Parts: sequence; structure tokens; C-alpha cells
Amino acid sequence: MTVLVVTGTGTEIGKTVVTAALAAAALAAGRSVAVLKPAQTGLLPGERGDADEVARLAGPVTAAELARFPDPLAPATAARRAGAPPVGPEDVAEAAAKLATEHDLVLVEGAGGLLVRFDDRGNTLAEAARLLDARLLVVVPAALGALNATALTAEAARARGLELTGTLIGGWPEQPGLAERCNTEDLAEAAGAPLLGAVPWGAGSLSPEAFRAAAPKWLAPELGGRWDAARFRESWAAG
Repeated sequence: MTVLVVTGTGTEIGKTVVTAALAAAALAAGRSVAVLKPAQTGLLPGERGDADEVARLAGPVTAAELARFPDPLAPATAARRAGAPPVGPEDVAEAAAKLATEHDLVLVEGAGGLLVRFDDRGNTLAEAARLLDARLLVVVPAALGALNATALTAEAARARGLELTGTLIGGWPEQPGLAERCNTEDLAEAAGAPLLGAVPWGAGSLSPEAFRAAAPKWLAPELGGRWDAARFRESWAAG
């Protein structure tokens, strides 16, 4: 798995922290890692972007960003408002493929959900993943509503010929309720793909040292960690 596309069911659900955990686990295993953020929105030049945050938490990765737009909007809208050219799927695929020739693992972190528009032609992260023939990891919330959003994202991905590696909970609460606990069973069915980990809520506020030490505990072996789905469910068994 040279290129992995990290998408989600929406925005603000932990994609950047999940990407950092994937990078940290790969680095700990001795792999070289690049992180590509195709379109960074909502930030001005000189401000720290998502790829920079991954590098801060995970360690020495190659952090790349193709375009930055100041308005916190979908990439296509933000580019149009900035009077700047948008990022097309061909741009993303070309950059990721080049990074893949120089690194063991390339993580491409999307913006928002899978079908957020990148340009006025209606292209999305899905088109870039298809050009790369890359698998998707879908970051999902833990709470009520996660199953519908997960099922919709998985259905949209498969309709476009994309394969899901699995899902990963981007923010597991310290005190999960009934919906969160039941979702540890039901997310795999909703996605048609395995649940491959859970990152604790607030993990991004850990020190880099603590984050790197803990990251493998949040990821399943398929992602370079040692998280065990059955053991996790048992520890939060729904009553």
C-alpha cells in the first residue's frame, strides 16, 4: 500500500490527527512517509496547515501542499473566491505519484468529505483516488448519525470504482454513550469494510513524544499498529 487516501464523512472529524497517527506508526516501523494536502482552505500564507500539523505530531515526514485558499470553504468555492486556479484530480495524482517514487508511504489527506468539490468541473477527491488506483481510509465520527454518513460515503466510493481499506473513528470519547458503544459493532456493516482503529478524542493535544508512542495502539495491524477490534469492543461492551 504505497498511496493511501484519507477521507471522511465530513469536516472536523479528525482526519488530520488520524493521518498523523498513520504517519507516526509508519515512521516507527522504519518507513519513509510523505503527506500530501491537495487543497488547504481557511488559512493564510505562513500559517500552519494540516500537513505541517501531521509533521509536528508524527515526526520527520515530507509535508506537501498543492494550493492554499484563505476562505474556510470547499476547495472549489474557496479557489473561485480567491481568483486562483483550483486543484484538479490530475494535479493530485501527479504529485502523489511523484512522492510515491521517493517514499514508502504517501498519505493524501482530503478536505471535508469524499465528494467535496475541488474544481468547477465537479471533480472530487474520489477522482484523484481513482487516477492513483489508491484505496480509501474513511475517518468517521463515533456518535449517533455515524452509520448513515458512513454508509453514504462507502456507497459513493464504490459507485466510483474505489475500494475501502476500512474505517477509523477519528475521536473516541472518554465516556462513550450507548450509540458510540453500539457503533463499534455496526460501523463495519455500514461501511462494508472493517473498523481499523479509534483515535481518542483530544489526541492532537498530546505532546509529539506522547503522540508517537501511543499512535500504534490506536491502529489495527493492517495500518501498522496493534489495535484489536474485538478487545476494544469488549472493553466498551454495550449493556
